[in-house]
Amino acid sequence: MTDIELARIPAGVVTLRDARRGEQREVTLEPYEIGVYPVTEAQLTEVLGIPMRHPRRPAADLSWLRAVHFCNAASEWEGLDQVYLFDGEEVAWDTTADGYRLPTEAEWEFACRAGSTGPHYAPLADAAWTSADGVSSPQDVGGKLPNLHGLFDTLGNVWEWCWDLLDPARYDDYRVFRGGGFADDAWSVRASVRRGGAPRMHHEDVGLRLARGAFDTLEQAQGWSARADRERAVQDGPLPSGWTPRRR
Repeated sequence: MTDIELARIPAGVVTLRDARRGEQREVTLEPYEIGVYPVTEAQLTEVLGIPMRHPRRPAADLSWLRAVHFCNAASEWEGLDQVYLFDGEEVAWDTTADGYRLPTEAEWEFACRAGSTGPHYAPLADAAWTSADGVSSPQDVGGKLPNLHGLFDTLGNVWEWCWDLLDPARYDDYRVFRGGGFADDAWSVRASVRRGGAPRMHHEDVGLRLARGAFDTLEQAQGWSARADRERAVQDGPLPSGWTPRRR
């Protein structure tokens, strides 16, 4: 397979914020690896056989389900343990497996920030492809400045799927994507902005970045836990204004 370059990210602490709940929490992370670049069209073609037009552009228009299938296929290609277990469209993460996977939200934000505390790790025009550049599609990876971890395109170009649920009390099985895209204004292209979509949703500005790292605990790792997902899915009392009932 076309080489997937990974950067080693040291242990550390990141603060995650939930604007709807008005909460923030500190997550302590163990060391892990994450892609230097988003997955490219060339890599997607080699592993899944999907036709490409622009080999060096980020693979985009990908659903979350296709992204996790790609992770497993890339693991199999390289003889690594597959991380994701499927029961139809229900997906479980085997946290003890050492193959490719999506980063957790905490891993993604910590890697993106690379020690910075502001919304961007460099002036946005130098770090990210955004609406200010006037482009109409994703651009070749590596065309803007990397952060201090040596990662390119964490901001702008394409949003990147993460493992975590967005807000299960309101959006059920929607998954998070991070980072902003080529068509977004500066407000959306920040290290802390979180959006999401249904597992089958796909848009021309949403792709993925691979991570690796196995952990000893079951059903929890790197700021995520299955138990927390279940607790967050509970909505007691009347629905807030503007909400619709969750799908059952």
